[in-house]
Amino acid sequence: MISKTAHTEVPSSPMVARYAAAGNTYAAMLEVGRAQKTIFVARYLRLRDLQREIEEGLNVMESSNGANSVIAYGKGGEIASNRRDEQEMFVLCLRILQSALVYVNTLMLQDIFGEPEWARLLTPADRRGLTPLFWSHVRP
Repeated sequence: MISKTAHTEVPSSPMVARYAAAGNTYAAMLEVGRAQKTIFVARYLRLRDLQREIEEGLNVMESSNGANSVIAYGKGGEIASNRRDEQEMFVLCLRILQSALVYVNTLMLQDIFGEPEWARLLTPADRRGLTPLFWSHVRP
């Protein structure tokens, strides 16, 4: 069976065809989603590299959220306005401040690791673990 989309024709799986024939496309899409999730979980459990990659991504996001809580410390880091334009401005300013923090930290790291005695202390694993997103030197 072939499903026609707005631009192309794509082959349907037998599972989708069975649900679509009954007129229940929504149920078919839910079933496809469950199958994709099962495949992903199986890959995740089998592949250590995929687990590491996901963990690293989560660590970066946690670090980013931690920096945001330090930068936007007023009212518990929450946006104080319900107006959309003010919320957008708050988020944009927060991104600019976070980018500035990363830039300054990068310059500091370059200065420190430009010195030969510091450069020799780091192993390749240490260098991979470096991130310019740290904020322990920032005081609100």
